[in-house]
Amino acid sequence: MARTCSILLPLLFYLITFSKTTDGAQLILVNNCGESVWPGILGSAGQPTPKDGGFLLSSGEEVVFDMPEKWSGRIWGRQGCSFDNNGKGSCATGDCFGTLHCRGKGGKPPATVVEMTLGSSKSSLHFYDVSLVDGFNLPVSMKPVGGGIGCGVAACEVDLNVCCPSALEVKENGRVVGCKSACLAMQSAKYCCTGNYADPKTCKPTLFAHLFKAICPKAYSYAYDDSSSLNRCRASRYVITFCPPP
Repeated sequence: MARTCSILLPLLFYLITFSKTTDGAQLILVNNCGESVWPGILGSAGQPTPKDGGFLLSSGEEVVFDMPEKWSGRIWGRQGCSFDNNGKGSCATGDCFGTLHCRGKGGKPPATVVEMTLGSSKSSLHFYDVSLVDGFNLPVSMKPVGGGIGCGVAACEVDLNVCCPSALEVKENGRVVGCKSACLAMQSAKYCCTGNYADPKTCKPTLFAHLFKAICPKAYSYAYDDSSSLNRCRASRYVITFCPPP
């Protein structure tokens, strides 16, 4: 009997810990960076914001949480942050208007953003991508755990700050901490795909977008980069890794 219990108890613990507890998906956030990351989370309009919008994720730490059914929103990493006991402070990249708990429009560019729609009224599929449309601050990936139906990996796994063109660099104390998008740097409709350029026929990838795409082929390089960057999947669990291993 004792031997039977010793076998069943770990199995019971595994089922309690890893079984999907909601109709939505489960997310596992992992910090593989050599420094702390403060994930920012923001639900789309009408959607809840999990984890109160942001929290500290120390180097080597991971956190697991359940997402509501048909949730959509974005997640990004913030670096170089300092907050007081009231959650007031700032971050070198991805800052949320000086607060730990992100609200409103999200993080300040440049920031590498993970976007997702975990089912909708029209489809049971999950859609997700890693976007460089708001620029880049740190490598990140999103992939299903244990496989899934039609699933792929969304990622920018290389540190773009190392090869960021000087015109796009964002520096903190002499160190490049972010790489702007062409839209953020140039502030024009042509580069932002707005106004007369708010159409895939008129808004074409820039030289900078081609550079981003060559280095991070699994990420959105500009606004109309759908065909090669948007993943369609149906899985119960996903892992989002900051600074994923090559």
